[in-house]
Amino acid sequence: MKSDVSVIIPNFNGENYIANCLDSILDQSFNQWGQIEIIVVDDCSSDDSINIIKGYKDVKLRENTTNSGFDKSVNEGIKASSGRYCLLLNNDVVVDHNFVKYLYEHIDKNPKIFSVSSKMIRYFERNKLDDTGDFYNIFGWAYKRGDGKRIGSYQKETSVFSTCAGAGIYRRSILDEIGLFDEAFFAYLEDVDISYRGLIFGYQNQYEPCAVCYHIGSATTAKGKKYSPFKVKISARNNIYMAYKNMPLIQLLINSPFLVVGFSIKYMLFLKRGFGKDYAAGIKEGLKTCSQIKKVPLQSKNIGHYFLIEIQLIFNVFRFILNKLSR
Repeated sequence: MKSDVSVIIPNFNGENYIANCLDSILDQSFNQWGQIEIIVVDDCSSDDSINIIKGYKDVKLRENTTNSGFDKSVNEGIKASSGRYCLLLNNDVVVDHNFVKYLYEHIDKNPKIFSVSSKMIRYFERNKLDDTGDFYNIFGWAYKRGDGKRIGSYQKETSVFSTCAGAGIYRRSILDEIGLFDEAFFAYLEDVDISYRGLIFGYQNQYEPCAVCYHIGSATTAKGKKYSPFKVKISARNNIYMAYKNMPLIQLLINSPFLVVGFSIKYMLFLKRGFGKDYAAGIKEGLKTCSQIKKVPLQSKNIGHYFLIEIQLIFNVFRFILNKLSR
């Protein structure tokens, strides 16, 4: 029997979080008639995660044989699922009772919507936002809209550049068309990359303020901290991948001066925070290996979409400034 929504939760050493996450999904108002399928993909956890997950009879467990990263785990879950929509959820997220209902109703109303981002609130600071959709600009900066702002902000549905895959829903038919998450990214920015791809093909990414959840953040890869050497290096590398992969050559040449300036500013900021070497190593690795990344094919039907995206990349610089200045 096919489900309306397949909830896919990648897990790695999440024994401290996974039970709360699963309990909140199993308590959804939308699940009265078995409309939700829950799949956890474990990425070789060494803690007690597996035993905890096996205690939930309504949860399907898939176990990776090697530690392959977030993207591989998510893709395995999508391939094993049957829902018309795939709802991705980090293991350190707890969702409100109507969370799935609101995401489902939003994405189901328009076939041009590829993904819908939720209203993510900081788990330990319930008066502050964590993410209300992501943006990407001409300087190569991906950033979370509303991070740290008061929870009463961002109350309207709107278009966003990208849906955060930590708690967002995706249309399966479009995934079948444009492809799954790029496993070369391993973790970080893969959600911006796939949302970018959706825009190239003419689809929309949106934000639903009524779908509320609570996110610890970087619980697996950075032990709850905002930055770690691993996170900084991988994110820097993936920023190179994203620009190279999604921008046709002419667009890449036009934007390259801005990207160089953007990466240089980021390097200086991370140097002050003690992660300069990690950021530089990530940029170096990205430049060295980006030719191995499969670029999005340039198709004549999508040329108009590239122009619209370029306008967004420029406009998103001003969004970034306003996002920093707003309270």
